[in-house]
Amino acid sequence: MATTISPQALAQMRAAGAHFDLIDVRTPAEFEEVHIDFAKNIPLDRLDPPTILASRVSGSGPLYVICQSGMRAGQACKKLVETGLETINIEGGTAAWVAAGLPVVRGHRKVISLERQVRITAGTLVATGTALGYFVNPAWLALSGFVGLGLMFAGITDTCTMAMILSKMSWNQE
Repeated sequence: MATTISPQALAQMRAAGAHFDLIDVRTPAEFEEVHIDFAKNIPLDRLDPPTILASRVSGSGPLYVICQSGMRAGQACKKLVETGLETINIEGGTAAWVAAGLPVVRGHRKVISLERQVRITAGTLVATGTALGYFVNPAWLALSGFVGLGLMFAGITDTCTMAMILSKMSWNQE
């Protein structure tokens, strides 16, 4: 099981000279917008535990994992722990790191986080299905129901197929 650490505690470790590996599992676009200077970007959909084990800089000790808010990092930690790797999830993710006023590298363009993209897409599909069901054919209401079931499944399993699909879109790869 993965443990957690606060952004402040991690920053204090780094300031004290500790050497460790930190991977950021957000999309390349999210990483480019803002990231911790010593983090390595390995998107969740490309996470390959054997490759990570072979490419570790520190060679030993736990692997620290961060994302936007902690959700994707938790999924990455679970996958990595299954291979026997000790992992530590950064509480609250990059959002908490930034909110704590800790140093980051900022890119030149603003991106919409993957979580917001999911909410926008799901809302658009539900509104479209409802409108088409009312104005065109009631069968279109199935679209809204399908999205609702997908969101329910995502909540129960802590995996989101829509997020996985959106993370592969070209605007999230730049």
